[in-house]
Amino acid sequence: MASAQENLDKAETRKFFQNLWRTDLMGTLKADPAYWCFALWCGPCSSYVLRKRALYGDMTRYKCCAGYMPCSGKCGESRCPTFCLVTEVCCCFGNSVSSTRFLLQDQFNIKTTKCDNCIIGFMIVLSQLACLCRIVACLTGDEDIAEAAHILTCI
Repeated sequence: MASAQENLDKAETRKFFQNLWRTDLMGTLKADPAYWCFALWCGPCSSYVLRKRALYGDMTRYKCCAGYMPCSGKCGESRCPTFCLVTEVCCCFGNSVSSTRFLLQDQFNIKTTKCDNCIIGFMIVLSQLACLCRIVACLTGDEDIAEAAHILTCI
């Protein structure tokens, strides 16, 4: 597992990458409307497919959150990588998407735009906020908070 400092160093290095994404996030609807619809209606499914493609179908290379989060390497990935990936994309969707993106950026020296970073960051914040709402809803039994968590997840 990479240390926090190693991940910060990787993030700093990404600023100097020269390659660009074939399509930025704002252009995905126009570039591939069918896949965009697939991702819209089943985000975890599309995240699963993309991570598996990024690993070239070799699930022995799988690490939780692609090795970018503190949980990486501690989730029993080596024993059941497919189950762990399914759990990751369902329970930690925002982290799953951003981790796959970071994995590809580091592998192919792809830089990103500020707009793409804002979109990914906003998705992660909403995901974490939804998680907090779910926890509060479980503790209090408040259905309105549970509904707020569902709405945040859909957004």
